[in-house]
Amino acid sequence: MADTRREIERKYEATPGTRLPDLTGTAGISSVADQGTVELDAVYHDTADLRLAAAGITLRRRTGGADAGWHLKLPVAPGVRDELHAPLTDTVPDDLAALVRARTRDAALAPLVRLRSSREIRHLLAADGTPLAELSTDTVRAQRLGGKKVTAVKWTEIEVELADGTDPALLDAVTKRLRKAGVTVSDAPSKLARALAETGRRVPDRTPPTGSTAGDRVLAYLHEQAEALTTYDAAVRRDLPDSVHKMRVATRRMRSAFKTYKKVLDPAATGPLADELKWLAGELGTDRDHEVLTERLTAHLDAVPTTLLLGPVRARLTAWAAAGRTASHQHTLATLDSERYARLLDALHALLADPPFRKPARKDAEPVLAKAVIKDFDRLARRTGTALATPAGHDRDLALHEARKAAKRARYAAEAAGPALGKPAKKLAKAVKGVQKLLGEHQDGVVAREQLRQLAIKAHAAGETAFTWGLLYGREEGEAERVERDLPEVWARTAEQGRTSKLRGF
Repeated sequence: MADTRREIERKYEATPGTRLPDLTGTAGISSVADQGTVELDAVYHDTADLRLAAAGITLRRRTGGADAGWHLKLPVAPGVRDELHAPLTDTVPDDLAALVRARTRDAALAPLVRLRSSREIRHLLAADGTPLAELSTDTVRAQRLGGKKVTAVKWTEIEVELADGTDPALLDAVTKRLRKAGVTVSDAPSKLARALAETGRRVPDRTPPTGSTAGDRVLAYLHEQAEALTTYDAAVRRDLPDSVHKMRVATRRMRSAFKTYKKVLDPAATGPLADELKWLAGELGTDRDHEVLTERLTAHLDAVPTTLLLGPVRARLTAWAAAGRTASHQHTLATLDSERYARLLDALHALLADPPFRKPARKDAEPVLAKAVIKDFDRLARRTGTALATPAGHDRDLALHEARKAAKRARYAAEAAGPALGKPAKKLAKAVKGVQKLLGEHQDGVVAREQLRQLAIKAHAAGETAFTWGLLYGREEGEAERVERDLPEVWARTAEQGRTSKLRGF
């Protein structure tokens, strides 16, 4: 994988000959060191319809300067991006292309804009000489490549990029000082964005649709989840913490929306896509479930007194976790590189571009969405009642798992309806989340007990004592009993919130 660094910067408008104020004494800046001028030549790549630019992503091949090569910048927050660097080659590196494949899909990446910059560099230093930030003044010449020939444009901008470990508050202090000198923050989020605007290219608007009908609200929610799925695709490929979980949640939320709001979107059209999203969630589950289970078993083992750690239990758990982690992540990457996943993304974007609305989609959102949320809550109530009435044991474990799935769907339904139904829907979602969390703990315990049993069997077969594994198994049983004792009270509070929502009609 390419080298990665977190980039925190701010850009400012400037005119030729702009004089920078003295920044010494600003937010711990003790001195400013002139580093000379470098000439940079960057060619930016994107699809013909600017899919990367629309997502705030830049991909460039740059020569000149200390970091010549390919740079992929992925947005994290306003003014914050992760920059991935790969060596200089003639074509886009495969690992960088893979990170944007969920965006580009079947569209080719091609050079679209060339930026040549003359960069004057200054280092902002602390009293001990430690670099706090780099300040650069760039004279930029932009030229559109391919298609209609457009005259090159030119501008000057100032950029301040923090060094690793510098407090972001320095940017605010520098901005204040520059503003007093007549230098203002740039409206353009990047050089590429400005170059596209200056050379007559219009970046597609990625703002979700707005409106007050049921169709508008459901479609906006689906756009939000599709964007989350696409964003976390790159994070999963980079193996970032919790990324698999978040990507999996996006698939579940879309599936739930298709089921909950089947009066709004034709299930004949959404059904096949829901099946594919279920497949994707299942494939991602291999990685996520192993991650959750490893964390749970490790935490339990850490809580056992050393006098009760009999045999090589920690080594066995570590070996199991490492082997499973490698295999599960490779499986996940293979899934994301598969043709089936590519077809799923195509189908999802096609559905969002031309949603299969039914007649209720044209109605006001509140009554349509409220009815759907109440229906899902009633489903949860039935399943929870069944689980509570089932004797303890395997059948109750299964019933509680079914209730957990119903809780997720009811929660997602209320969250999706939140913008239309307001505070009552948000309160209901919060209450149901509490039930879902408790039921999730129970299901995690069911899975953990089975894995502990397998580890104990392997330990015994290897001539090791299975005492500690049995101890952990017993503790998991105790945790399950606690959850089952707490559930009636937690459910009673949630049921009351559901009744209140029904009476108010949201």
